[in-house]
Amino acid sequence: MESIVTVQQAVTAFERWLEPTDAELDAIEQEMPVIEAEVDLLDVQISLLDRPASELDTRRLRRAAHKVLAARAALANQAGMGDAA
Repeated sequence: MESIVTVQQAVTAFERWLEPTDAELDAIEQEMPVIEAEVDLLDVQISLLDRPASELDTRRLRRAAHKVLAARAALANQAGMGDAA
């Protein structure tokens, strides 16, 4: 039977590579408005799962979906401008 210590040594040998790099953290930071907008949209969708949507709920859903599209467009425009520079 294999000891758990040898497995732990194999896992901790790669521990320093498990952290995100600075470039990955920067990419996440740039995508944060999209992530937040998608979370807001998901919150609205979850709230509508167990009840019929009222007119106000429909507006909230459309507004959240529009926010996601706007955030994605802004991110795409930033990426496009970064490539041109």
